[in-house]
Amino acid sequence: MGERLSAYKFPVLVNPSGILYNPISIARLLENLLLPAVDFSEAIFWHQGLWHSWEHHGRFSHPNREIFEQQLYTAHERAVAFAASTQRLFLTLGTAHVFYLRHSGRTVANNHKAPADWFEQRRLTVEETVSVLASVLEKWKNARPDLQVLLTVSPVRHLRNGLIENQRSKAVLLLACEQLCNRYPFVHYFPAYELLLDDLRDYRFYTTDMIHPSEVAVDYIWDYFAQAFFPPKTAHLVAQIAQIRAAVNHRPFHPDTPEHRAFVQQQYNIVQRLLRHHPEIDFSEELEHFSAFLK
Repeated sequence: MGERLSAYKFPVLVNPSGILYNPISIARLLENLLLPAVDFSEAIFWHQGLWHSWEHHGRFSHPNREIFEQQLYTAHERAVAFAASTQRLFLTLGTAHVFYLRHSGRTVANNHKAPADWFEQRRLTVEETVSVLASVLEKWKNARPDLQVLLTVSPVRHLRNGLIENQRSKAVLLLACEQLCNRYPFVHYFPAYELLLDDLRDYRFYTTDMIHPSEVAVDYIWDYFAQAFFPPKTAHLVAQIAQIRAAVNHRPFHPDTPEHRAFVQQQYNIVQRLLRHHPEIDFSEELEHFSAFLK
């Protein structure tokens, strides 16, 4: 959903620390985003030729420590600046299972393929999940009175511990979301989990790994999301941007024909007209694409 929102020109910041799965790691990220500066030094470690962080996804890992740390702190500064003005927070909970380092008890966001004997694992209770998220959401609300929070449970299965344990883990998250929504009027729930597992209900809506939703399923959930949250003006603007995106992705067989130049000129004019009404939207990529055909 974050990628879709970005594609349709919504100002979004998706997964500033990379993908996080468990409620404790998500809550810790939210706590950090309330701080102008964070010391990640205790989370940094060396393993298999790379520097990693227990607080970050593997996309940050790097063989050079200086570059690695620069990536961490640059990402944090960017996220703090973005979070300072945001009034909408979307949280996707993936699993109630958490991994702890045996030697320190620290919860990790990602095990970075470290040896299994480094960790202990357990499933959070509903009460623990509610507690850790409620605390940080209250802090965010106090700092941003207009904040609205949207919770979802990821429909992607975590099958390392089997199907039954995956369902129990998801059940914890679903019940925690219910309690948080009942407790706080500014917290809402979006049923991505139920739409895929109960509404679509078929493996043709999954990719070949039979775990992740297919593009058709993502489209279906996106349409449901848009209908639920977009007012008419926003929906109309998104539809216009969708047409422009389709034109950008169009690959002509004969790009030098007058007909194609006329098509490109039309699209260029549409973008310029939208910019006059919405100067806050960045259409630089689209304008550059169409301009290349008009030279």
